[in-house]
Formats: sequence, C-alpha cells, structure tokens
Amino acid sequence: MAAQRFGFVIDTKQCVGCHTCAVLCKSENNIPDGLWWNRILTDGGESIDAFGGSYQAASRTFIPMACQHCDNPACVKVCPVGATYKDPETGVVRQDFDKCIGCRMCMAACPYTGVRSFNWEEPQYSVDHTMGDADAPAHQKHVVEKCTMCWHRLAKGENPLCVDGCPAYARFWGDFNDPNSEVSRLIREREHMRLLEDRGTEPSVYYLV
Repeated sequence: MAAQRFGFVIDTKQCVGCHTCAVLCKSENNIPDGLWWNRILTDGGESIDAFGGSYQAASRTFIPMACQHCDNPACVKVCPVGATYKDPETGVVRQDFDKCIGCRMCMAACPYTGVRSFNWEEPQYSVDHTMGDADAPAHQKHVVEKCTMCWHRLAKGENPLCVDGCPAYARFWGDFNDPNSEVSRLIREREHMRLLEDRGTEPSVYYLV
C-alpha cells in the first residue's frame, strides 16, 4: 500500500456544471486540441447539460469525470512496459510518456470510458505558444495520456488546479490514508458513491450525493 493515497472528493450538490475545472486542466497542462483529461458528464439527459425526467419533474446532476486514480488500477496490471504505474509514495496513477509504446492496453483495461486519450498525430494547438505551467509534461505522438493530478504542482506542494480553481468549491483533494484530512472527514460524514465499485478497482474519487 502506498504511504499516502491522494484522491478527490466531489460534491455533486455543489457542482454547477460550469466546466471551469475542465478548462483549467486543459490550459494548465497544455493539452492538445481535441483532447480533454477532465470532462463534465450529465446524469439526466443524453447530451451535455441536458435534463432528465419529465417536463414537470426535470432533474440533472453533473459528474466531473477524469482518471479515477484507482488503488487497484486495472491499467497498471496490463501495461507491458511499466509506462502506466502507481506512484508508491502518493498512490497517484501516473503515465510515463517516454516509456509508452502506444499499445493502448491501458485504455482497453480501464472501465472508465474516455478518461484516457491517445495522440494519433503530433499534438496540435490553436495558439502558437505553450500554455500552462512550464513543468507540465510535453505531449508526444503515439502515446496515451490522462489526468496526472497535476503532478508538477504536487511536486511543489500545491493542490491540483481543478481544486483551487473551482468557483463553486465543489472539489476537494487530499490523503485518504490520513484520517484527519478533509477528504477523509467528508466521506465519513456525507453520503457518497464511487463509480463502478463492482469492478474492484477501488477508485480514489468519491462523489458526495
């Protein structure tokens, strides 16, 4: 077991579906055009921001979706070269672009559809200069990529930017191995769920409901 188990708690009652976390993630990590590491799904209708239910009883819940940084990650088990691995100190599921051979076995094994992207071509950008943090990893052709939990920020003792930038204060981050952390307290005190718990991956993202 990792010394720490970093992860997220997301309050679905507070999330307003503004997509700020997704945009901040894309900018901070200089993510190429057409790719997103963080998305906001809608539990209700079939399209983005759509309502479910009837006209008289409409409902909608936003589900921010990215890598679940599982404690028992299926992706790590199938990677033939160790490019996908769980950091032994923090529990963060990481991706080594230099080792990745583009086999996409991790994408096939991950039960959380769409949290990984594959760069089929050289990364393309809408602007002619690099965005985001200078320490964010450089993107490469023919590799798989995903949420890094803003690893370059963690290395400096900072929170993931999606947490600090959420205008609705719906996102929390911390160490689940620390019983006194805010995230541990929240899942003790509030009703919550995790996605696809029956798959045995032990995701490190909890959704307060």
